[in-house]
Amino acid sequence: MMKVEDCSFCNLVGITLSKITGSASRQHGSLGEVNSLDWNKTKTIFIIVFSVMNIFLYWLYLDRQMGVDNMQVIPKISLEDTLKLEEVTYNPIPFMKKEVSYLSAHIATFSEEDLKNLSNQSFVLIENSRLLSHMKKQVSVKDEKDEFDFDDFLVRYVLKGSSYELWEIDEENQRATFFQRVKNETIFHSPNAMLVIHWDDDEAVTHYEQSMLDDFVSFNHKKDLMSQDDAVGSLVTRGYLKQGSTVMQVKSGYSTLVQLTETQVFAPTWNIQVKLRDGTIENYFINAIEGKVIEFQSNMLEEQTE
Repeated sequence: MMKVEDCSFCNLVGITLSKITGSASRQHGSLGEVNSLDWNKTKTIFIIVFSVMNIFLYWLYLDRQMGVDNMQVIPKISLEDTLKLEEVTYNPIPFMKKEVSYLSAHIATFSEEDLKNLSNQSFVLIENSRLLSHMKKQVSVKDEKDEFDFDDFLVRYVLKGSSYELWEIDEENQRATFFQRVKNETIFHSPNAMLVIHWDDDEAVTHYEQSMLDDFVSFNHKKDLMSQDDAVGSLVTRGYLKQGSTVMQVKSGYSTLVQLTETQVFAPTWNIQVKLRDGTIENYFINAIEGKVIEFQSNMLEEQTE
């Protein structure tokens, strides 16, 4: 690309302007006598000067445009190539484009009427929105095959227990965490939509804590849902997924967007479960509308389970 200072147009403009100022100086000696200047001649000179400048600027534009056109365009790297580069294993999932919306809900309150049909336990209500239940007789958390099985316990002893889904079993601390579901979607890590079951050394339930949401309403205009592949690709390009990791599953749900005193707003969310080389399981969450990575505050959940 030619430099501006090497252009003959620049020299021509400079020479022409010098002639104007020089002519005015010789004929009149000072700017105070400008009224006697031959304006017709001056206007003609200025028209010529600005015409030359316009031609020069247009030439400069064309020269730069040609330079841009000749620049090498860096191609967009495909998801497959990105995964291979970062040594991340993931099998792309077929995606059907659809529209989703945000969700609002109220924090549910418990009443004695709600709990009267639940047997073998005593209750303590905390601000009517958090239920603490202690079992009177032992109920095992294991089945005949010595495997964890909470299905029967949820149906018999927990209010609307079937609306909760197992998230994690912590054998060291002898507790299992469940998240509430709505419209077949899980509400991830909301302290107001959780169930935590505790057991003793005999693997019998000692007590549980429950919180719940109700009055779910979809609102706002429909938004395009980010695909699972885009969610995984976003984590890889941002450096969240470690080399050698394997994406186990990508699951849809909701996460808290806005939390008020009695009302919460939830955003559609992708949960990406990843297995590291050493076998450790990590979970990542992405807002499925805005594409932002969500990082939950663990201390909020710890307060809920204490």
